[in-house]
Amino acid sequence: MSDLMAPGFPEKQVRRRARRGASAVFPPADGYGRVLFGAEPGEPHDLLDAMRLVPPVFMERRLAKLIDLGREPTYQDVELATDIGGFHATLPVYVSALGSTRAAGGDLGLALSRQAAAVGVPMVIGENIVPVNGYGRLDGDASRSLLGRLSAYAEHVGDGLGGVVVQQSTEDADAEVWNLLYSDPTARPLLDSGRLAFELKVGQGAKPGLGGMTVLDAAAAAGLEDQFGIDPLFGDRVLRSSSPGTFTAEILRQQIRLMRNNFPRARVWVKLYPGRDLAAAVRVAVEAGADAVTVDGAEGGTGWAPTVFPAQVGLPLAECLRRLPEPPPCLLVSGRIWEGGRAVKSLALGARAVGLGRAALLATAEDPHDGLIRFMECLATEMRLLVSALGQYTPGALGPDDVWAPGDGR
Repeated sequence: MSDLMAPGFPEKQVRRRARRGASAVFPPADGYGRVLFGAEPGEPHDLLDAMRLVPPVFMERRLAKLIDLGREPTYQDVELATDIGGFHATLPVYVSALGSTRAAGGDLGLALSRQAAAVGVPMVIGENIVPVNGYGRLDGDASRSLLGRLSAYAEHVGDGLGGVVVQQSTEDADAEVWNLLYSDPTARPLLDSGRLAFELKVGQGAKPGLGGMTVLDAAAAAGLEDQFGIDPLFGDRVLRSSSPGTFTAEILRQQIRLMRNNFPRARVWVKLYPGRDLAAAVRVAVEAGADAVTVDGAEGGTGWAPTVFPAQVGLPLAECLRRLPEPPPCLLVSGRIWEGGRAVKSLALGARAVGLGRAALLATAEDPHDGLIRFMECLATEMRLLVSALGQYTPGALGPDDVWAPGDGR
C-alpha cells in the first residue's frame, strides 16, 4: 500500500474494491441478516451522481434473451466486451492518460501498465514523458520512460486484446515522439496487430485551456527552460508548464489529416476538454477521420492543477453528454469514474467506454500486483448487475430512456 492520496475522491471505496474484488459490490457479508440496508441520505457530488438508472417493468429484450438461452437470463449473461477506438476490449473501459506526473512514474506506472494489459483494456500513455523522463532506448530512467510503460503493457496483454494510445503535446512533437515510436521495434508487435494509436491532446478536464503541469526540483528542471515554462513558485521546487497548443476548427481538422497521412497504420484518437463549443469540436474531429474522441469532464484529473480550475472551470461531464444529443460512433468519456453507476449512466447517455484515472492509480497503489485487476473485476460485476436490471445484455443496447435526471418531466 502506497502513500498516494486523492482528497475529495472516494479513495477508501476504491482501495476496498482493489482489495476485495467483486465482493465489494455488496455490503460486508458479516452484516447479512443483522443489518438492514437501504439508500443512504447524502448530497450527490454532481449531476451525473444525482441521475438515477430507471429499469422498465416490461422488458422485451429480456424475453428475447430468455428465448435465445432457453432459460431465464441473469446478470452473468451480460456481455461487456466491446470495440474501443479500433481496439477490442474485455470491458467498455480504458485507462486514462497518465503522463509525466510523478504519481504515475516508476514502479507504480509499470504495475498499472501490466495490470491494464492483463485485464485486456486499452491504456493511454500521456504527454511529456519523453522530454522530462526520456524515451527509454538509450536515455532516461527505464522505469519512468515511455518505452518502459509500453513494454510492460505489451508483455502482458493477451492476443487481440487491448491497445496502447500515446499522446503527443507540443513539446513531445518537438521531440518527435510519434515518429520515434512508429518506427521503433519495441512498438512493432502492437503496430502490426493494429493495437497502437496516437492521441492528439487538445486539453484535459482538470485544467481546460491550459497545458500539462508538474512540480520539479530545481535541479531536475535545469535544462528544461528551452522546452517548458518554468516558474519558481515553491521555494526549492518549480512549476513546469507545457504549452496548451492553439486550435481552430481548421487547425484541428488538418492535424488529424496529418496524423492519418503520416501514420496510416496507427489509430487516431482526439482528446477534448469540456469547453462550451464541445459539440462543434467533436463534429470536426469525427468528420476529419478520428477513430475515437475522448471528452474529459471537469471532474477529471490525476496530475497537478491550480485549485480554482477543478472547482470553477469547464463543463461537468453530465453537461458534456447533454450537449451531444447525437454522440459520435466512438465517444469516450472520463471524469470521476470509479464505480458502475457513473459508468453505466455515461454509456446510456452515448459513450462507448469510460476512462479511469485516479481510480486506476489508487487501485494499483493499494496492491501493485493485483489491485487494478480486482478493481476491474468489481467494476465489471457492478456493470453487469446494472445493465441486466435495465433489461439489456450489452452496453451498446442502453439509451437515454434508461436514465432519469432531477427535473426530468418523464
